Amino acid sequence: MIKLNKYEIDRIIGMAMEDRTPFDSIKQQFSINHGDIIKLMCKQLTEKSFKKWRKRMNGRKTKHKKNFDKSFYRFKSKNQK
Repeated sequence: MIKLNKYEIDRIIGMAMEDRTPFDSIKQQFSINHGDIIKLMCKQLTEKSFKKWRKRMNGRKTKHKKNFDKSFYRFKSKNQK
């Protein structure tokens, strides 16, 4: 696992907690794979919080781009970059 600073760890945890942010986006931004994200979350969260997060993420289609249903895409304004 690569060395991450406190800001990066906080950002990864925030992104991992979000329901609509795919793990692929985290990997692309921070070069950390799905397994390392799980290890990081286990290390940083309390046991109870980690178990709740894993239960919520298990089977969630929006967290894996290959399973991502196109109907979940949000509207993006032409003015938005």
